[in-house]
Amino acid sequence: MNNLTHFPLSEGLRGALIADSGATKTDWCLTRNGEILHRFSSKGISPVFQTQEEIAEEIKLHVYPVFKKWDISAVYFYGTGCIPEKIQSVKNAVSQSFQAGTIEVYSDLIAAAHSLCGHSSGIACIMGTGSNSCEWSGNEIVKQVSPLGFILGDEGSGAALGKQLVSDALKNQLSEGLKEKLLKQYNLSQADIIDKVYRQPFPSRFLASLSPFVLENIGDPSIRNIVERSFTDFFERNVMQYNYQKNNVNFVGSIAFYFEEILKEAAKKKGIQIGKIEKSPMPGLVEYYNPL
Repeated sequence: MNNLTHFPLSEGLRGALIADSGATKTDWCLTRNGEILHRFSSKGISPVFQTQEEIAEEIKLHVYPVFKKWDISAVYFYGTGCIPEKIQSVKNAVSQSFQAGTIEVYSDLIAAAHSLCGHSSGIACIMGTGSNSCEWSGNEIVKQVSPLGFILGDEGSGAALGKQLVSDALKNQLSEGLKEKLLKQYNLSQADIIDKVYRQPFPSRFLASLSPFVLENIGDPSIRNIVERSFTDFFERNVMQYNYQKNNVNFVGSIAFYFEEILKEAAKKKGIQIGKIEKSPMPGLVEYYNPL
């Protein structure tokens, strides 16, 4: 992941830094003229859960030292929780370490749109720990159905799959032996699950961490049904409110990437045309800022 190209410092290294921050990690990518100079991962950064000071400290201690040898001309930061009222605090936090001429902050949904659609119209969707979607004009979001989080929404996400998995397990709805297998594999009891979901911080991360179990056991009908139902819900409750008849529906995120086959099957049943499916928005973002 850390693709580092070394240049003599005498060259006056200059590059643009792109950050894609999710719930659990932030992917930092230094680029110049379409070339990736260095990639690095740090902890997830979210202005919803962290103060400006905490974000600034995280960047100062763990990110800036990695890139300090370069002259950073621009920082493009995309992140979960980067809603309009939080953008300035993220800019302020970034600017404490990077004195770049350009610092722009966008939501993770804009990251998906820039990466998947670029300057063309389309429907951009996120399907990772959480889920989200929008209709993109090529320049801006023209319609968005609120994701509502894993309790009220986030259909198709890792958190939604994990929630349904543990619910079905504890209510004995899985095929024989799967409940015991799940609890043993993750060293969990019913009390542990209740505590992690209702009392511990970041329950969506815990639930999404169970999605590998879903993938490992996707051949079981009770498990496959969870995924099919969740993806169908995502299309019915989100995508089908957009102009999907005239636009491809594009996805970014680990759940869409690893469950691509079932995602495409669910889309076909609804008459939805799937476009791109990417694990990470970063390659598309590099291309967005360095067009061929």
